[in-house]
Amino acid sequence: MLIDILWIVFLLALGVQLFYILIIFGRISFFYRNKISPSQENQEGVTVIVSAHNEKENLKKLIPALCKQDYPNFDVMIINDRSNDGTKSLLEEMMSKYPKLRTVTIKYTPDHVTSKKYALTLGIKVAKNDVLLLTDADCLPCSDNWITLMTAPIRDQGKAFALGFSQYSKGKGMLNSWIQFETLWTGLQYISFALWKSPFMGVGRNLSYRKSFFMEKKAFKGLWHIDCGDDDLFINLYATGKNTAVVVDPQSITISNPKTSWKSYFRQKKRHFHAGKYYKSGDKQKIGMYSFTHLLFWSVGISLLILMGKEQNWEHFAMILGIIIARSLLLTSVFASARKKLEGKSNMFWAGFFDLMYIAYFWIVGAFGYQSKKVRWK
Repeated sequence: MLIDILWIVFLLALGVQLFYILIIFGRISFFYRNKISPSQENQEGVTVIVSAHNEKENLKKLIPALCKQDYPNFDVMIINDRSNDGTKSLLEEMMSKYPKLRTVTIKYTPDHVTSKKYALTLGIKVAKNDVLLLTDADCLPCSDNWITLMTAPIRDQGKAFALGFSQYSKGKGMLNSWIQFETLWTGLQYISFALWKSPFMGVGRNLSYRKSFFMEKKAFKGLWHIDCGDDDLFINLYATGKNTAVVVDPQSITISNPKTSWKSYFRQKKRHFHAGKYYKSGDKQKIGMYSFTHLLFWSVGISLLILMGKEQNWEHFAMILGIIIARSLLLTSVFASARKKLEGKSNMFWAGFFDLMYIAYFWIVGAFGYQSKKVRWK
């Protein structure tokens, strides 16, 4: 009786998993073709927005990369948010070298708001152009066509949001490999659901929208009290299937510096999971359904393998093991194809191992982040 129940649960979980992997995540991997063809006629002005707190060393690399973008009509706004590392002097020096560079200095943050949202709001208010392109100080655009590609849905298609992908630079060690996997997995989720006209998040490291849209929604109204979510919660609140587009092109991505210790990484992810508790109920359900059946598939599958081994039922043992391996190979194929389209490379040999590791990560780190009462930006 117990084995029969386990078989039913295992097959039901498998069915849901295959639906997500093939139908939802497989959309970008197997069926999506890039439709973005930026118009050469519509060269509406763009303002690149960067909020920086004590990011002097990163800004030395970022500002030259931004100012050499191959787009005829843009400026760069660096929001100096309470920095005390010499950022102000650096910006004054670089403004004489780069005419496109502009700055705003934030000297304090009011008690009732969160620092990054406050800095972004003040910077956006004085932005020169209506089309905004946001990134972080520790990011670098992957090509000189970044502005052109990322703002095309806003300028040419009248979209409210353009969601881009941001990867982390490759390094050595287990932590970096895990970060590569988890970042791609997160991107695969929010891009896939956006392609299915059901967007639920994006990342502020690579995001475009209009200043007029931001001001119309009264900036971060309803989100000021939350210590994170200047990107994903804003998108979750206002993005729809009609007003949101994704940009899938290796030349449109940004590259960030990854965390180098597990402690700092878990602190960062705790903040990200904390924002997830404020998502719309439907969005939490569609993410949760995959994660729940993911847990069931592996836990019940392993349980069945143990039981079949004890009973020496090698025929069923081989069948269960074959199903597990087949799902892992399918998932690896989806990841590899998605990575090829997003990053221009497809090596994903470690996807099967990290897929199993993701269960503990999601349910343990996610639980801590979800239950935490307060997180900080910087």
